[in-house]
Amino acid sequence: MTEDHSHQFERGTDGPKVIVVGVDGSDSSLRAASYAGGLARRQHALLAVVYIQPVMAAGAALGAPVAEATDEIAESLIAEIRDAAERVKDIFDVRWEFHTFRGDPYSGLVAAADDLTADAVVVGASEQAGHRIVGSVAVRLVKAGRWPVTVVP
Repeated sequence: MTEDHSHQFERGTDGPKVIVVGVDGSDSSLRAASYAGGLARRQHALLAVVYIQPVMAAGAALGAPVAEATDEIAESLIAEIRDAAERVKDIFDVRWEFHTFRGDPYSGLVAAADDLTADAVVVGASEQAGHRIVGSVAVRLVKAGRWPVTVVP
């Protein structure tokens, strides 16, 4: 019986080639993006910045235009990232892409990491109190055991 090792890390390689970072506009996710940017620069890796658009938010039940709101958040994040990249372009050169996926944060990041063939995933620590009980996206990603996961406070 052969085991499928396609999702396991190959030890002894030169490091990650694709680093996925999840951003949602929170302070911790923006710190994670900065950290991942430095990691991508040092490793000469592609930085894949990922925003997960919620499929259903609390406001959707009340008729709020959720898709428009999440599109605005995505556009705002792209503008912030472009501004930051422009400010440091003469100092640091980082290859980056912006992607949006729909779903809950955990499933969306898993799909993004799979689709983008991530070698590493970086996320910000949860800022929500309820996650101490239920478990944060970061903890769930670590437990999945499919990629090295860095959690930035």
